[in-house]
Amino acid sequence: MKRLIDALADDTDFFVEQVQITAVVFDNTDDVTLWATTIFDGELYFFHLGLQFSALDLLLRLAGERAESLQEDVADALATVTEWPCLLEYATEEEPPVPLPGVALKLACTYPATEEGEEAEEEPMPHNIFYLEGVFLRIEP
Repeated sequence: MKRLIDALADDTDFFVEQVQITAVVFDNTDDVTLWATTIFDGELYFFHLGLQFSALDLLLRLAGERAESLQEDVADALATVTEWPCLLEYATEEEPPVPLPGVALKLACTYPATEEGEEAEEEPMPHNIFYLEGVFLRIEP
């Protein structure tokens, strides 16, 4: 599967639709990473999406008929996991990827960190890790 970052012409913020969550990764902080796929220019791409826990709750509520079971998965993990990070995978026949129907995500590129005062030798290449800038719903008449 191709990386989404390789399909982008530049590093400006952009939107993706037809998103499917394949994993949720979190620890005991407010940061969450989603592993996801999207159709971009007619091809399937994967990407990692960084977001705050409150945004995860919003996305899970938008997961259609699977919303309640996903919220229960996260709640159960929070209550029982003792080793971090926690990985909840949705990439099998029993637990298929989770579509976000009618949802568009506004994403921003991220770059490797450099030490303070250190200059990069060349133009840094963005990661295939994006940050969630916004969630938008498609309203059908």
